[in-house]
Amino acid sequence: MTTPAERQVKIKIENLSLSIGSVKLLDNINIDVYDNEILAVIGPAGAGKTALLNCINGFLKPQNGDIFFEGKKITGIRPDKAAQLGLGRTFQNSEFFPGLTTLDNLMAARHLLVDQNFLTGALYVGPAHGEELDHRRAVEDIISFLGLEAVRKSLVGTLSDYLRKKVELGRALATEPSVLLLDELTAGLKPQERTDITNLILDIFKGQGDIYPRTPVLRDGVKCIVLFARDLASVSSIANRIVALDSGKKMAEGKPAEIKTTH
Repeated sequence: MTTPAERQVKIKIENLSLSIGSVKLLDNINIDVYDNEILAVIGPAGAGKTALLNCINGFLKPQNGDIFFEGKKITGIRPDKAAQLGLGRTFQNSEFFPGLTTLDNLMAARHLLVDQNFLTGALYVGPAHGEELDHRRAVEDIISFLGLEAVRKSLVGTLSDYLRKKVELGRALATEPSVLLLDELTAGLKPQERTDITNLILDIFKGQGDIYPRTPVLRDGVKCIVLFARDLASVSSIANRIVALDSGKKMAEGKPAEIKTTH
């Protein structure tokens, strides 16, 4: 098994600070996120978890410090550009189109991957037709993997919280990310529902191999996942490493067992 020092740093966060008005949301945060790991960032409400996530994928711009993705500085990057680079995310409050079906929501997320120009797309001929079919096959694979077949034609606004969380995860997967940033994905769910989502995260990390040979994000898996959660118990069974935040400061970092004894 490789050690962190031997693995690639996917995301490097250096001396990151963010204030909104007089409120300091992040205070000199330093974190390395490695390839081939599940990292959990934990802390109570107001700890700075979502502020950190929003800085990583460009929804907020820090006043100080920098963020690097695979060695490239991305501080202040636009969210759509972050997604195109391979940073996929979910939202604490689901960001889907409630008046569209599950299928259509996932198809909408694929627009970042569309290669054909406006004219061929509008005419829906030649390469555009083939590309559409490829995207639809990938979305159908994601629906199958997440167990959403029964609600593929249902309006997302009518679904339960549990199923909407799955759709939110599916939308992130549909962008074919190399990093998944999951914002309190199991919050508010029943115990069995939390277990189901946790198992899906592990399956995404491991990859599904020949079960979904045409869909790289499922076939190969996502080998870098960052979980943002309020408590250690919800992530300790799957996280390789924990970073604990409180009041915008990094309070502890280590393996789950180490955090249990120190934080």
